[in-house]
Amino acid sequence: MSATNLIATLEKLYKLHKSLFDLSVNKTDVIKKGDMSELDRVLKDEQKHLAAIDKVEANRVRESNYYLDSLGVRMQSSPTISTCIKYSSTADKEILSQWQHKLVDTIGDLKERNELNQKLVYQSLQFVNMSLSMLQPQSEKLTYSHPNDEKLTSTIRSLFDSKA
Repeated sequence: MSATNLIATLEKLYKLHKSLFDLSVNKTDVIKKGDMSELDRVLKDEQKHLAAIDKVEANRVRESNYYLDSLGVRMQSSPTISTCIKYSSTADKEILSQWQHKLVDTIGDLKERNELNQKLVYQSLQFVNMSLSMLQPQSEKLTYSHPNDEKLTSTIRSLFDSKA
């Protein structure tokens, strides 16, 4: 049996990962602009892509099992693409290897882009925190008091009684 169904599933998986990568590139631009509504839309699209990738990945595991069963190979765990390549014929080996390399490269690019986006979001949060700190500085004691006098000052009541 040929690996046609498995190859078709790998192609779908690759297309989904490539589309997710394109979304992450778009997300970088959105983060740089600071457009929160657009960022929310991109995050929702990413969630849809991840759900689709999960479904196709489950299908890839199933197709890998079918393919290996047709070759007389029984697996105890989920088969990898490398395992399928190991037991494949020469023609199928080449095609499966090509798809494996495409997937690995795309996932590597996606990982790098996600790390960049994470750093950009972190920097944005630091900027927001710094801006808030500048607008609302922490209150400091304006007068000097001896460190041992702290207990005394905490027990002295205010001159203004709010209940009066």
